[in-house]
Amino acid sequence: MKTSELTGAALDWAVAKCLTLAEDARGFAVRDGFPEVLNETWQQAQASHNWAQGGPIIEREELTLSYSPYDHVFYGRTRPWCAEKKGRMEYGPTPLIAAMRCYVAGKLGDEIKLPEELK
Repeated sequence: MKTSELTGAALDWAVAKCLTLAEDARGFAVRDGFPEVLNETWQQAQASHNWAQGGPIIEREELTLSYSPYDHVFYGRTRPWCAEKKGRMEYGPTPLIAAMRCYVAGKLGDEIKLPEELK
């Protein structure tokens, strides 16, 4: 799936995978290249809509957020927020979604393989 199209649980899962790869996540383990949350379900990762989880990633990764009062229309969707790091730009309807897409794209690339239950 294209990183620029990730939303909801799929985006949160991808962020959790990036955190695991960076050995930055508490309570995550890697099994067959995919993260698991120990003693919980991965669905409790909420970086794309919870500032307490996404905010520290934005700060640590030094992502730049910008907003245009004019709607940017990409692929038929309105996405006025932009997150940027070292020339890589990702867009989203909210600052957290744009930032987490930028974070995931920077770590995993423009396309990722999702578990079947998230497709």
